[in-house]
Amino acid sequence: MLTTFLLVLNVLFNNLSAANPKSFTTTNVTFTSSGISLSGTIFKPDHATAAVVIVHGSGQEKRMTEFATLLADNGIAVLTYDKRGVGESGGVYAGPEVGTNNVDAFNLNLLSSDVSSAVDILSKDLQNKVPIGLIGGSQAGWIIPLAAQKNKKVKFMTIFSGALITVKEQLRFQFYTNGDSNFWDTHTEDDARKHIMTDPDRYEFEDTDPNKTLAELSIPGLWIFGGKDIQVPVNLSIEHLNQLKPNKTNYEYKLYPALGHNTAFSDSKEPVEYAIAWIKNRKSSK
Repeated sequence: MLTTFLLVLNVLFNNLSAANPKSFTTTNVTFTSSGISLSGTIFKPDHATAAVVIVHGSGQEKRMTEFATLLADNGIAVLTYDKRGVGESGGVYAGPEVGTNNVDAFNLNLLSSDVSSAVDILSKDLQNKVPIGLIGGSQAGWIIPLAAQKNKKVKFMTIFSGALITVKEQLRFQFYTNGDSNFWDTHTEDDARKHIMTDPDRYEFEDTDPNKTLAELSIPGLWIFGGKDIQVPVNLSIEHLNQLKPNKTNYEYKLYPALGHNTAFSDSKEPVEYAIAWIKNRKSSK
């Protein structure tokens, strides 16, 4: 399955966040989604210019306090929560670690409902004073558009290494690259696309196509990609994004050719800094 985006991000920003003076307050909250109770923390800067809900990747992820601290130190209010079935949140976690499929349409929609409920509780706390968006990576690239479609309070999307292809197509690519960090040194774009389109599926489930949802949204979106990604076919995803852009001029992307899938916690600070600056400019989208 997809690399766990936010779990490692949690560790990366630990020292960075600790070095900054605290300029925000935190409040633990609980909220209900699809009949279960989820637990999280709101980080509220003294002078917030925007706000985000952190959307999980594919793993068993608790609230991402270090990443939230980094954002809050940059004037961005945050709600981060324990994924359903993880930490202090109720419900059942779905994933390969427990022998279930966490990328079928049912589970992605369920997780997007959790995100929508998180947006509601953050909006209530902030009293609609700043625009609220969603931020996440990897599997969150499918969940974020679904959540934005469900909740009109969502005013923007920030997605690290999110696929703009169907789930099944992404899995074909991931199985073909097989974790080979040197994949792009020995394979061509045409070769990769052939396998994406023709390889047999190892699992049968109801698929999700993010492009259908993105075509219906009207909010700004930023995608950040690494050119050496071996989990998401970046060039194909950018191609789909460019097909959307004539009608969605507020969709943008930033490509870092030397980076891989883990753009947000690579050796370079630039992707996260770019995302933070972009989010802070969303104040005009309120």
